Amino acid sequence: MILNRPTYLQQLSTALTRSPIVAILGPRQAGKTTLARLSVQDKQSTYFDLESPTDRQRLQNPELVLGSLKGIVVIDEIQNIPQIFNVLKVLVDRSENKTKFLILGSASPHILKNVSETLAGRVEFIELTGFDLSETGGDGWRDLWVRGGFPRSYLAASDADSVAWREGFIRTFLERDIPELGISIPSAAMRRFWTMLAHYHGQTWNASELGRSLGLSDKTVRSYLDILTGTYMVRQLQPWAANLGKRQVKSPKIYLRDSGILHRLLSLPDWQALIGHPKIGASWEGYVLEQAVQLLRLPEAYFWATHSGAEIDLLFFQRGKAFGIEIKFSETPTITRSMRSAIDELKLSHLWVIYPGEHSYPVTEQITVWPLQQLTTLRQQLD
Repeated sequence: MILNRPTYLQQLSTALTRSPIVAILGPRQAGKTTLARLSVQDKQSTYFDLESPTDRQRLQNPELVLGSLKGIVVIDEIQNIPQIFNVLKVLVDRSENKTKFLILGSASPHILKNVSETLAGRVEFIELTGFDLSETGGDGWRDLWVRGGFPRSYLAASDADSVAWREGFIRTFLERDIPELGISIPSAAMRRFWTMLAHYHGQTWNASELGRSLGLSDKTVRSYLDILTGTYMVRQLQPWAANLGKRQVKSPKIYLRDSGILHRLLSLPDWQALIGHPKIGASWEGYVLEQAVQLLRLPEAYFWATHSGAEIDLLFFQRGKAFGIEIKFSETPTITRSMRSAIDELKLSHLWVIYPGEHSYPVTEQITVWPLQQLTTLRQQLD
């Protein structure tokens, strides 16, 4: 079974027509290579995999080799030879250049500073995530939640095979991928931190508390967090800071971006283990949050919370209007004082309560209960 990814293919096709360099960024094993190969299969193209010793040897003189190529040049895992960024800048700035470069990397521009600094104004970014509900279908929401969106995890023949793949992914990420970025942190220490984050999933960041639990300094745990964020393993959801005359939460909320990786770190192998675990509500919140950010194509997303207890799980803006999403793991979600407070204080145009049921229904003029499996249609409400 292979899932087509037409939305990403269209984004990539459009980007290649208008930008000399297109960067597909995202976590390892999210399908970047497959997407790149699909996008150039009927075009003149040349492919380099910088994890291959043979391809690295081919690029010993990158300016000479890349400058002689036509069509689309695909460079996979470009973070392994960062000096190529300067070569690409020189090549695309030549007036006679007609070659397009498609570069693939497993770290964000925050980690790969050369991407944003050296190639500023020349590169267009596409962030590729794991599968979402538009690709699996709304009926697949439970498997997608339990296994996560990494293609090999979601498409595994059994839950046991999915768990084994995720464990292998975690080990490889810690023992090979992190060191290849030039980051020297013992894999055991990073795994302890990652596992601790799994237990804090959905909570407000507290460096001192985490540091004490692990016997590390605030600065060290902050650097660990930034590494996992920059490699697409963790989302730091920032608070919306509005001048409302109230004491507001100012630290980010921390989520593991892939629910399958979260469940592996929490030793939750299947649906039965998940539904009996005390972190099920937090897991649901993070899963729905990621789906909403992907499906609604939100460039910016926030949460809002005050120290008096009022909060909203997801706050975003479209065409000058504010909207909110509250996430509830309940078949009969109730409307709370906190939701009404958020509508009043943030001037929300509408608030959706996302739940695991099957039917959407209005509660008030500004609040609608909405099933997760219909999240793909919610964007129509915003257009």
